[in-house]
Parts: sequence; C-alpha cells; structure tokens
Amino acid sequence: MATVTGGTSDWPDAGFPGIKVNPDSLMPQIVNEEACAAALEASTDPADLIFVRLVQGHAAEAAELLAEARYTNPGSLRLRIFEADVLRVSNRFDRAVELFRQLLAETRGTPDEASIRQQLGRSYFAGGNLAAAVESFAKALDLRVAGSADAALIYASTVALQRARDVLDRAS
Repeated sequence: MATVTGGTSDWPDAGFPGIKVNPDSLMPQIVNEEACAAALEASTDPADLIFVRLVQGHAAEAAELLAEARYTNPGSLRLRIFEADVLRVSNRFDRAVELFRQLLAETRGTPDEASIRQQLGRSYFAGGNLAAAVESFAKALDLRVAGSADAALIYASTVALQRARDVLDRAS
C-alpha cells in the first residue's frame, strides 16, 4: 500500500483519515498511509477496518470482518453499504447495484437517501453503466444541496457527477 504523492489536495474526502476519493476512478484510495494506520490503531469501530480493507481491495478479508460485525449489529446501514461494496470490489457490479437499489427503497425520503444514491452511482460507474451513474450522482447532488449537507459531501457529489458526465460524453 503506497502513499499517493502530490496532487490529492482537491480530491474529495472519503470520510476516514488518509483516504480520499480518486476523481478519475471515483473510488476511495489511501493517500496518506501513516494517517490511515494511525486512525485505524485509534479506532474501536470494526467498520473502520472493513472500510480500509475494501479500499485496499481485500474483499475476502473485508467480507469476513463484515460477517462478524453484522452478527453484532445486523441493522447497521453502514455495514449494509459495506456489504454492497464487497460485491463491487469483487467485480460483481450487478449484485452491488441490486443491493444498493434495495437500500435506496428503504431510505427513500430520509437523510440517508443521498448517500445511498452516491454509492449506487459509484457502482454504476465502476460497472460501466455511465448514464445510470450520471442520473444517480445528479440526484445525490440535488438531495445534498436541498438538504444543506456538509460542503465536503456536496463537493464529492459534484466531482462524481462531472467525472461521470465527462466519461459518458467521450463514450458517445
């Protein structure tokens, strides 16, 4: 796991120290290994380790940790999101999208809907369904702006939407 050098200051925050969202792939990436390791060492939340393992691309280890965490906290939305992320990291994009659609049906009209739409867009993008990614990112951005979300979340949605639109335009 190498630290990314230079040029990451404008990358959207991924919600964990040392990790940002790569604006090209739209996937979280470790940009500061030391900060990430220190935050993991200080954390008591098993979901943090699951997230880092997903970012590192270790789907099998993340799935194992996730199974243990879901046993003690079966209703956790964050853990259910990670379940879909395990599928995405495992290149099972259709299944990831299916699970995110289920989560979307459960969160529609709630403050969590924008996050689920953002994650759904990321899975569409990774799977090559660019039109659906644009639609999902646009709705996430609209919801975040309408809900006066944190500026970092609005920025993340803006970057994702622009990237998906750019890739879609080049593919057309």
